[in-house]
Amino acid sequence: MEFSSNPTSLATTVKQRRQRLAQQIDFPIILWSGSPSPRNFPANLFPFRASSHFLYFAGLQLENAAIRLENGKLELFMDDPTPADTLWHEIPTRSDMAQKIGADAAYPMTELASHGSGAATIAVQDATTCQSQAQILSRPVTPVPQGIDLSLAKAIVSLRLYHDGAALSELRQGVAVTVKAHQAGMVATMQAESEAQVRGAIEAVFLAHNMSPAYGSIVTVHGEVLHNFKYHHALQPQDLLLVDAGAETANGWASDVTRTWPVKGKFSPTQRDLYDLVLTAHDACIAEVRPDVEYRDIHLLAASVIASGLVDLGILKGQPEDLVEMDAHALFFPHGVGHILGLDVHDMEDLGDLAGYAEGRQRSDRFGLGFLRLDRPLKPGMLVTIEPGFYQVPAILQDADNRAKYQEVVNWDRLAKFADVRGIRIEDDVLVTESGNEVLTSALPTSAERIEELVA
Repeated sequence: MEFSSNPTSLATTVKQRRQRLAQQIDFPIILWSGSPSPRNFPANLFPFRASSHFLYFAGLQLENAAIRLENGKLELFMDDPTPADTLWHEIPTRSDMAQKIGADAAYPMTELASHGSGAATIAVQDATTCQSQAQILSRPVTPVPQGIDLSLAKAIVSLRLYHDGAALSELRQGVAVTVKAHQAGMVATMQAESEAQVRGAIEAVFLAHNMSPAYGSIVTVHGEVLHNFKYHHALQPQDLLLVDAGAETANGWASDVTRTWPVKGKFSPTQRDLYDLVLTAHDACIAEVRPDVEYRDIHLLAASVIASGLVDLGILKGQPEDLVEMDAHALFFPHGVGHILGLDVHDMEDLGDLAGYAEGRQRSDRFGLGFLRLDRPLKPGMLVTIEPGFYQVPAILQDADNRAKYQEVVNWDRLAKFADVRGIRIEDDVLVTESGNEVLTSALPTSAERIEELVA
């Protein structure tokens, strides 16, 4: 599929997306935006985020709304605000929103029930909306799409995998803010006393640009916890700080960047050895990102580079290809090398492996491949992350079965000398182009020397 780098107006963009969808399906579609969720009492709400499938074709963060698509025609369903609503909240009118998204007609939500016959949909995450979907469509709506919903999901995947000009414009904006945020976090580290203070410096940049975190920011000295959302630990001079944080634009487009830096501004020799190894894997993988390359092969390249480097450091014993075949590398690199990125940080994973895995492929049960999120050939317009890492996860390294299986290939005494490395990850957002790739996040340095300069 061809993609364009020229941004267009919102109404034009979403109309073009709807027209491309109409070329693939011949049945009506209803997509719901979702409802705000209360934190602890009805008027105290979590920040609202519309369903990404709704956003892709409507373009706006509308609460309690739905769009109906048929033969390229768009109908918007949402209620106008009441006088009581306008006292407390800023709520747009139905007519204004219909004009902004280029709707052919607009109706109150009460009329949606009469338009549900034969329509396909994608389940929304919040339970209230999901119940409404089932009632209006007079059938179950399941998290894993089935029947006509599965046909719709496959069509949506075929569009959302490849970013158009408007999407790329949004993604670049999010990336630019994310780079500034990471730089602010690095600068703040030397004076910070806790993870929370560095997180505050990072997310302040998001807020200052009217953006929000695309996911729960990971700002931790315990990088061995892959998704660590706690920020109470004190920063100690010997620590590495792993920061995985990305901005989401107001229209919902995500970025996803990880850097790891020394709290005191200087890597120890052991930290530097492992950091450079992860960076070597990172650079080697990015060099291979281009059209028609299998993403699975990029993951296996990362595994091979890490296995080879760990042999050179005396941590693993044996031939790198044999170590990868027996998944010994996964003791220290247990996750996949990355994922697709777009309106969600793990884009379209609400559809299971439908987007990440090409038709006919299934997730492996191997230790070293089971967490691979993307297994399809790369094509122009795809945006992927490349994020190899090294981790010392107690639950993996102290597991009795792993100890027995890998006893002969791990030098446990040598590994103990690297105890000041809990976790290292380096992650960039890489766009597949017609001739190769573009690292959208290249403005944020990765070399150990530049990282040290920014922190110190």
